Amino acid sequence: MTNIKNRMQVPKICQFCSKNFIAQTTVTKCCSDNCAKRLYKQRQKEAKIEKAMLETKEQILNTTIQPVTTPDKPKEYLCINDISSLLGVSRWTIQRMVKRGDLNVKQVGRKKLLSRNQLEAFFN
Repeated sequence: MTNIKNRMQVPKICQFCSKNFIAQTTVTKCCSDNCAKRLYKQRQKEAKIEKAMLETKEQILNTTIQPVTTPDKPKEYLCINDISSLLGVSRWTIQRMVKRGDLNVKQVGRKKLLSRNQLEAFFN
């Protein structure tokens, strides 16, 4: 009796490089060890991205927006972040408006401040 193993020959397509190859088992997914390693790394990277996106969505849902004004007296001067949250736009949009000259801000230390009156006048 000879010790010959029956090898299956299953035609498949590599999941990484999309080449045709002959697999010797039914669970083989890739044509070579290199393709298998690259496919594994690709799946790990996609899993990390998905996890980061889910965490970001959870943070957005769990975050409560703090009011820009206090109930007693509204702020007379607003910083870029306050203006962006008040208007519902990104702070980069406000920065572009400042750069174009639509809004005149005053530099106080590292903060850029805009008077509430000027912001109201801009929209009237």
